[in-house]
Amino acid sequence: MHNDRLGTADGEEFFTSYDEVYDSFDAMGLQENRLRGIYAYGFEKPSAIQQRGIVPFCKGLDVIQQAQSGTGKTATFGSGVLQQLDYLVVECQALVLAPTRELAQQIEKVMRALGDYLGVKVHACVGGTSVREDQHILLSGVHVVVADEMLSHGFKDQIYDIFQLLPPKIQVGVFSATMPPEALEITRKFMNKPVRILVKHDEPTLEGIKQFYVNVDKEEWKLETLCDLYETLAITQSVIFVNTRRTVDWLTDKMRSRDHTVSATHGDMDQNTRDIIMREFRSGSSRVLITTDLLARGMDVQQVSLVINYDLPTQPENYLHRIGRSGRFGRKGVAINFVTKDDERMLFDIQKFYNAVVEELPANVADLL
Repeated sequence: MHNDRLGTADGEEFFTSYDEVYDSFDAMGLQENRLRGIYAYGFEKPSAIQQRGIVPFCKGLDVIQQAQSGTGKTATFGSGVLQQLDYLVVECQALVLAPTRELAQQIEKVMRALGDYLGVKVHACVGGTSVREDQHILLSGVHVVVADEMLSHGFKDQIYDIFQLLPPKIQVGVFSATMPPEALEITRKFMNKPVRILVKHDEPTLEGIKQFYVNVDKEEWKLETLCDLYETLAITQSVIFVNTRRTVDWLTDKMRSRDHTVSATHGDMDQNTRDIIMREFRSGSSRVLITTDLLARGMDVQQVSLVINYDLPTQPENYLHRIGRSGRFGRKGVAINFVTKDDERMLFDIQKFYNAVVEELPANVADLL
């Protein structure tokens, strides 16, 4: 999207671009306990929007940040807010407005987790809950308030009403996958020299990936299910994700003892060993790779057309990193999720989080690849 339609009426540019990139969270100058929260949450390397967006927001600049769904915007503004709070003063210092109840609750959860070591108090006020209870919690003191349904009816009027009640000197950030005209109007009215951070669409997306689930009922039945699929797997290159290093080792042994050729990597191996194994896999001498989330984000395996979540990820965000592709070459992909009784809730959350539909695996899976 070009900047021209974002210029002010008289054609003068309204905001400046901000292009500084930080390759690691360590380089961002965050407080120690801020970093601890980020790493404990499971982030290792910042996503594109996080590399660009956290620092200017921490500096107190007004920002407009645009990046597609599932690329880490919540943690970007979450980190920026948490970095700037005065934790000794337990009163509302940040207000986060979200379009839906689900997103508001998701933001509350992420900010609590990221601010775990800082003792942050976050509360989401969402529709359908007791207003009196909300009032009680707010009166007893919180640092951050998240509110929902902000983009429904009369969006503009609501925002104007809210801004009437806010202090005159306030930092404003807009984080969105799209920039509808109403959002831009707000930026004009309420922002002071905002910087714009735009992440192009070459981050992974779920577009063009067919997603399926298999009901395996019990954990013990996953292995048989995988072995049934093995012939199909070996047709193409596939990656199998599990949640722990122990499962990597266990599953690798089981598969090899049945004469299936598999490669395996996990975070305990030194970089050198991992590189060799990945090279083997890339060259096609091994066609099935078993690994943990640790490597999902940095894994550049373009030719993989099948991903199996032997274990569902423990966080919806990681689903994108596992199966998402930089799908610039119009490649097809298939993802198969093994779902036990205990996983049903997580699968539901994942579908909601990405607004995606995951269907039951049909018998002709080989034809899809």
